[in-house]
Amino acid sequence: MEPAAIGARLASSVVAPLIKKLFVAEGPGAGLVDNPVRVSRLLSFTGEKRTLSETDLHKIARELVARAAQSTGVAEQLPAYERRAVAHAVADSLRAMDSIDMEDVQAVQLGHMAFAQHLRAQSRSATLGLSNDAVLLYVSVLDTACLHIVHFFTQRSTFVARTLVEQSRRIEELSIKIDTLIARTPSPADAPFEERYAQYIASKHGKLTIFGLDLAESPGIWPLDTAYLSLDAVGDTTHLPADQILAGRHRVLLRGVAGSGKTTLIQWLAVSTAQKNLDERLLYLYGLVPFVLPLRTLTRGGAKLPTPDEFLSEVSCPIAALQPAGWFDRVLRSGRGLILVDGIDEIPESERQGARRWLQDLVATYPRNRWLVTSRPSAVRENWLTGDDFAELDLAAMSRDNIAAFVERWHKAAGIGDQYAQDLMRAIRAKQDLARLATNPLMCALICALHQDRRGYLPDGRKEIYDAALSMLLSRRDRERGIHKPGAIRIGEAHLVQLIQKLAYWMIRNGRSEMDRGDAVRLLDHALPTMPKVAEQGSPEEIYRHLVVRSGLLREPTAGAMDFIHRTFQDYLGARAAVEGLDFDFLIAHAHLDQWEDVIRMSVAHARFMERTRLLTGLVARGDASEKEGRRLHLLAAACLEHATELDPDVRDEVQRRAAALIPPQSAEQARALAEVGPVVLDLLPGPADIPPDSPDRAYFTVLTATRIATDAAIPVLALYRDEPDLRIRTELARVWNRFDCDRYGEEVIAHLSPEFLYFPVSNTRELRVLRRFGGRPRLKISGSFSPEEFLRVCDRESPHDLWVEVDPGGTWEWLSAFPNLRTVYFEVPVSTAETVPRSVRVVGEPIAPPTTSGTAAESWDDVDSLGT
Repeated sequence: MEPAAIGARLASSVVAPLIKKLFVAEGPGAGLVDNPVRVSRLLSFTGEKRTLSETDLHKIARELVARAAQSTGVAEQLPAYERRAVAHAVADSLRAMDSIDMEDVQAVQLGHMAFAQHLRAQSRSATLGLSNDAVLLYVSVLDTACLHIVHFFTQRSTFVARTLVEQSRRIEELSIKIDTLIARTPSPADAPFEERYAQYIASKHGKLTIFGLDLAESPGIWPLDTAYLSLDAVGDTTHLPADQILAGRHRVLLRGVAGSGKTTLIQWLAVSTAQKNLDERLLYLYGLVPFVLPLRTLTRGGAKLPTPDEFLSEVSCPIAALQPAGWFDRVLRSGRGLILVDGIDEIPESERQGARRWLQDLVATYPRNRWLVTSRPSAVRENWLTGDDFAELDLAAMSRDNIAAFVERWHKAAGIGDQYAQDLMRAIRAKQDLARLATNPLMCALICALHQDRRGYLPDGRKEIYDAALSMLLSRRDRERGIHKPGAIRIGEAHLVQLIQKLAYWMIRNGRSEMDRGDAVRLLDHALPTMPKVAEQGSPEEIYRHLVVRSGLLREPTAGAMDFIHRTFQDYLGARAAVEGLDFDFLIAHAHLDQWEDVIRMSVAHARFMERTRLLTGLVARGDASEKEGRRLHLLAAACLEHATELDPDVRDEVQRRAAALIPPQSAEQARALAEVGPVVLDLLPGPADIPPDSPDRAYFTVLTATRIATDAAIPVLALYRDEPDLRIRTELARVWNRFDCDRYGEEVIAHLSPEFLYFPVSNTRELRVLRRFGGRPRLKISGSFSPEEFLRVCDRESPHDLWVEVDPGGTWEWLSAFPNLRTVYFEVPVSTAETVPRSVRVVGEPIAPPTTSGTAAESWDDVDSLGT
């Protein structure tokens, strides 16, 4: 039996009157009042206008099947009972029109074949037990019926009007987008300058210094587009790629620990905007003008923060004087500015309130621009800028996949064989302390360099890694590359450290992350008389130049200024200078200031047994005496324990007892501070049974603390909360899966989470396989780089009924039809991708934060129409 034969032989004169009975007669103006016009509202066998009974529906189905059977001779091939079963199946599928959330216009756009396939997917059990011929008859009858149904929609008197309304809406949306692009196009007078400025930004910020690469046969500079690794930004109700944080919002304060990649993210956004070679995820940056404003540079020497007309000159942009008159004002008034303010934490605490007022004035004057401000977590309090409509997010630690990708790229850039990369990844997976250290790009790069430099041997602990890195950078670097020539300045490692740590400690004591070149030279001039063998080799100016060029630790970011290649080295060497100078009382007196936190920790690491005791007991005593700063000081003392290789047990107990009194945490800020203490805090965190039932927030913040400690030692603590009904807790537990061992975390946590309203994120095929082993989950969030073929091959196709597509898998979307029970798809894709989304789904606007509250996701994701496939 040919499938096309039935449709050809079922005359319209037979089918059309039957199909017409399925729908109510429209009244004057019907369809334009109800906007949009849902298919379910037109049916004659449902709702208040019911004119067709269930019996009538089955009668129509039997008539359609009978006519088809007679016209093709199938009647002789199928027994009567099977023809009746086919009629029941057709009736069930037609009845499914009552449950679909689709407009008549959308049904027409789908076409009759896709519409019929959609109805079949809604009534999959209808054909159970039918023979192949009976199924073929059912499919053909339903296809033909849908052809006439779609045709019927086009004949309705309101359809043309509805189509015009739909087209008008789309034209309006397109006009808005075109207007936006026009608004982002510079005037002819400004365009030449903006082109030169874009070239400057791409050149200035388009490369990174990658630690350790200059020891290999490769340059120490990495192109940004090769080096950049997309990390995640997280908030109480947000989890998205960091380079998307300004896509759905215009103002963000981003927190991240030292070395977490805040400055790299700013460079990436600036260069991507300037080069205009934007992929679909970054199209929201099109036409914007980036202003990179590192506060350490802007406030050097106590300078006043700049006005917009000084943005370029204050960062030493060489073409600042060429900007057309009033250019900055035209850019910012039109909302074309991308203002990237880096390092609130790198200015003294006493100046931050002034920086906040400066920001508030700028935002009030030019509110339509995009603003990104970065800081270390403890530098500014929670909600520091929320009154000015800034969203506050945290830069997440690198996941296991991030670490693996970084290690592979580092070794490729260094020209080192894959074997070293594979050996290092095995070591990171085997040693939890090493895995925890590798969770930010700075430490990961150091570990890569040391692993290669020491032929696979890695020191234990943060201090040991810094010691080895300094030795590698200060002495072995030049020796192994054969730099020394007759008559050249030669300074031993010990003297190099002494000189550089004096510069570091001066910067810390003065609350600076940059130093004027003249101040650095004068400081060296005072120090050199105590080092005659160094002083005889050159003037303070020559010694300064040698330190900058040859140490690998210092650089000149702008003319006349000096800083460390990373703030972490400044804190480490400053701490060493403080301990050698016996400045313990000074350290304790400044311990409440966030700029001193890492210095205090490293001082504990540098200190000897009695010095360490003095430091920690002093922190505890000062915390006991200070109601305002007590919590902060006690947490800092606890965070120092991981660096205390040898410590009096009584002192350790006192520190841990103070920390335990601060648990469970009562805010995200406290959770963040506790996580900074490290794995030692895991033993102090309570289980859900120990938290009062009327304090659900404390349970959530306890989980938030544990998930921020990126070590498998946190898994048993998190497993205690796997049965909690709170959606925030379940979402957080699911969100961090890729930070831990996939199988172990899957078995101990993921497998036990209630699936109600919870989207399970899957970022790789390993997680998909684990979920399939547990029987799949009804709601999945595709958050990794899957090809459609990979996803289909591994995923359990029967279980998902809701998908949240966070990334564009490429190609078209027909693969969604492989999921028979799929009801709803949320597309979180850029505007440019909307043309590839099925016509039944409309994507409007820029990417937005998906739902995270209780209830159905569609209730809080207003910009996307949800539709089952």
